Amino acid sequence: QVQLVESGGGLVQPGGSLRLSCAASGSIFSIIYMGWYRQAPGKQRELVATVTDSGSTNYADSIKGRFTISRDNAKNTVYLQMNSLKPEDTAVYYCNAHIKTTMFRIYTYWGQGTQVTVSS
Repeated sequence: QVQLVESGGGLVQPGGSLRLSCAASGSIFSIIYMGWYRQAPGKQRELVATVTDSGSTNYADSIKGRFTISRDNAKNTVYLQMNSLKPEDTAVYYCNAHIKTTMFRIYTYWGQGTQVTVSS
């Protein structure tokens, strides 16, 4: 069994910063990629950013230049540094990972979500 545990959400003023963390633990053979999605009230869940095991990154257009995703492979942890936050960034942020639990089995896992609220 694999668990993703997120931390770092909270309330921040517009223009402020937050750093989200997500640590994977359990029966992990290797992690193919990790990423962040978000879901605002009344909207569908959307991709924010992903990072592969080799370090390749992908970002949603809405957050390019403001958010940075990074990964510590030794700790099975992914980070999302969020700068210049806007009210429209308010959402529940979910960690996502594609993980090999054995050499031949790949599963997708989700964290429980962490609330990010940008408001004055």
